[in-house]
Amino acid sequence: MQIDTFGLERWFAEYEHEAEIMLAESGVRSLSTDRFDTDPGELGYVIPTNGDPALRARIADRYDREADEVLCTCGTQEANFLAALSVLQEPDDHAIVVTPTYQALHAVPDAVGEVTRVPLEPPTWKLDVDAVADAIRPETRLIVLNNPNNPTGRYHPLETVEALYDLAADADAYLLCDEVYRLLAEDPLPPVASLGPRGLSTASLSKSYGLAGLRFGWLVGDEDLLETAWNWKDYTTISPSIFGQHVAEQALEREDEILAENRELVTDHRARVREFLEKHALEWYDPVGVNGFVTVPEGFETGKEFCRTVLEEGVVLAPGEFFGHPDRFRIGFGLPTAELEDGLDRIGTVLER
Repeated sequence: MQIDTFGLERWFAEYEHEAEIMLAESGVRSLSTDRFDTDPGELGYVIPTNGDPALRARIADRYDREADEVLCTCGTQEANFLAALSVLQEPDDHAIVVTPTYQALHAVPDAVGEVTRVPLEPPTWKLDVDAVADAIRPETRLIVLNNPNNPTGRYHPLETVEALYDLAADADAYLLCDEVYRLLAEDPLPPVASLGPRGLSTASLSKSYGLAGLRFGWLVGDEDLLETAWNWKDYTTISPSIFGQHVAEQALEREDEILAENRELVTDHRARVREFLEKHALEWYDPVGVNGFVTVPEGFETGKEFCRTVLEEGVVLAPGEFFGHPDRFRIGFGLPTAELEDGLDRIGTVLER
């Protein structure tokens, strides 16, 4: 098994630790620990290792599922990893991945099976369901979607998602949807795992809640498939963090309060970035979530060239090359307001030279 180098993560590893402002961050600003009880007692394993049954039942309720159809994981990243390994078990198993998207969503399936990418096209990044249908083979086991999409912010409507689910079900495949930004939408769609037995949903408390450091997420789906995923988990992290689970229980109890705060911040920040882009004649698709995919300014040939220039001002952006679009860059606007404003001012300095 071989897997591609995770380009965006290596970019962060090279530049993030020295950056003054991280405008490539893809989640809402982190909440302070003083909002929670941070003493879980003894720091042992979570028992059972697939997550506390009461917490799994609580998560399952939002998907119209049972507790045994929820596997608690170390973030959405592990949930997606386990899902891919559990579905794609033979070398000729085939996955269809809607791109551009977070690299792990196509790199992991590509490492264990075969992948066909179905591209979203700018400027609206609308998904062509017929293109997905045309890509289905007898060996297709998985269709992968990220909704709302990272990096474009496109939120595919319910009828599109339901059409993908029907395609997956008809092909005896699964529809896996990374829904980590779903609850930042003003009117969130039903999660894919609630659509039927061939739906798999992954999410976490990272991006929408501002609790990335908890490393707490989940995979929801068919019980038999989750047994396979749990078996894989025995070889990865064994159990989720007991500290993460302890705070996660509190965060879900205060979910309405936390999400209301974060949606208000995101709405305000989106407007600030929109105004900045209009001022500088840059374009994006008005996003849902906390990421926008922006055209590279005139005078710069590629996203990397522009982002390296912006690094000179102490600001990290994400080059579009890591999403297959070198004519764009990703900007995240979920960070604290003062940092966002400072970062935009510094980018403005580059654009006005």
